[in-house]
Amino acid sequence: MPNTPDLECRAISKSFDDFKAVKDVSFSVPQGTFFSILGPSGCGKTTLLRMIAGFQKPTGGDLLIKGNSVLEVPPNKRPVSMVFQHLALFPMMNIGANVGFGLRQRGVNKTDIKKQVERVLERVGLGGVADRPVSSLSGGQKQRVAIARCMVLEPDVLLLDEPLGALDLKLREHMKIELKQLQSEFNTTFVYITHDQSEALVMSDQIAVMNHGVFEQVGTAKELYYEPATAFVAGFVGEANRLRATFKSAEGGLLQMVTPEGRALGGVDAGQGLSPGETVEVFVRPEAVRLSRNAADVAQMGNTGQGRVENILFNGANSQLILRDQATGAEMNMALPQTGEFRDLERGAEIAFGWDPQQTRVYRSKGNAHGK
Repeated sequence: MPNTPDLECRAISKSFDDFKAVKDVSFSVPQGTFFSILGPSGCGKTTLLRMIAGFQKPTGGDLLIKGNSVLEVPPNKRPVSMVFQHLALFPMMNIGANVGFGLRQRGVNKTDIKKQVERVLERVGLGGVADRPVSSLSGGQKQRVAIARCMVLEPDVLLLDEPLGALDLKLREHMKIELKQLQSEFNTTFVYITHDQSEALVMSDQIAVMNHGVFEQVGTAKELYYEPATAFVAGFVGEANRLRATFKSAEGGLLQMVTPEGRALGGVDAGQGLSPGETVEVFVRPEAVRLSRNAADVAQMGNTGQGRVENILFNGANSQLILRDQATGAEMNMALPQTGEFRDLERGAEIAFGWDPQQTRVYRSKGNAHGK
């Protein structure tokens, strides 16, 4: 069956006493896919990964690899390998011995181990270092050795449990690109868990956003960013300004709303079938907001206002502006354009802003919906 997914979970669940950590989660991962599970601490993603690896037994559901159920297969017999955050390399062994460890456990002869270890080290860009001690490696090189140790076993699925968490920021940024390239190079299915949205967005073919033991949405990075299905996804993936309002009516495909302070807003229903009078959560991305020194420039945008600059967060191309909306008193976060036009902007300055209602997502309000 050529279309059999490498990994499939069918209504998989896990309970600890009276707490349900994973609630009937179903998904499938096609061969050669980089699939990430993204969510905050405690959402159930590590429990799910440990069930796939075989370290924990599901309370319910089924788990298939290459179309075969592995529920009764012990961890060491499953065609999966796992890279942990702290890598778990053996300091007393050299690099080659670390990479060949699993092959030795399988009883492969020494000559074949040597060939396979050298081949996989070449593929992760570490050819010729098999005899060197692990302590001679940088953090990024240790990461590659940990991946080589798994890949030499030719697993159907490689599980990665927050593997970049222990690295410094600059190395983490570099390793995001490198991991994606390694995944393409080996064409192996990667299942990657993280609470870092930028890791998931940059590397993944598909991302599942997990919250309280369920998948809120599964999609590509662009789908999650531009078309979040729930308020949680809108708030967790990327930055977003969040406003409260009351839904009044729908006209021409757009929702008409009003804030508690009386400001009219337009936006797009995120598929929730809202009724007039309902309280709604309104989300707008910082980069969707346009700034202008002249209110007339943004007057046609539909959602407009005046604000006072509270703070300028300079970060090169990712600089941001925090404005205090004069009408509502709310803080608004906006991307600072890199055209140089606002280079002289200072705290306390007055500025007009506006954004298109089509770039405004609206959800039914329900308590702490976006979970941050």
